[in-house]
Amino acid sequence: MRRLVAVVVAGAVGLLLVALGWGLLHPPAADAGLVGRTAPDVAIRPLNGGGEVRLSDFRGRPVVLNFWASWCGPCRQEAPVLNSAARRYGGRVQFLGVDIQDSEGAARVFQASVQSPYPVGPAVADGASAYGVTAPPETFFIDRQGHVTASVVGPVSERQLQLSIDELGP
Repeated sequence: MRRLVAVVVAGAVGLLLVALGWGLLHPPAADAGLVGRTAPDVAIRPLNGGGEVRLSDFRGRPVVLNFWASWCGPCRQEAPVLNSAARRYGGRVQFLGVDIQDSEGAARVFQASVQSPYPVGPAVADGASAYGVTAPPETFFIDRQGHVTASVVGPVSERQLQLSIDELGP
């Protein structure tokens, strides 16, 4: 009987480990909750100074909206990809970075190292909750009419970024 219990427990533990491994290797592709809907407005206080910047300021232009934090390793991983795309698309696509769950000092140090060429800063109000973001990074693609066309949970790859921007039709 003890042997049977040990086998069942070992099997359950093994199944849990397999499920955990699967989840870590296959994060959710996107939060479909906002796709097709009007993007909630979010405002930031840019770390480089200046007045408040709102998502709605860019209506009429495609927007890549990225939620990030200084302590987030995957955010550091995706920063060069986002920066490169922001430079490549220049005035055709607006990028906007929302710092969440962070201290201003840590965010400034992070941005000094990655030097994003677009407005980045903490949300004026809790913009992350309006998007359902609980942990960065998460990126939303917003068309000229202000509708979310796609989102990526986790670090966005160069390929994902390219495909999602192409769908925006810059």
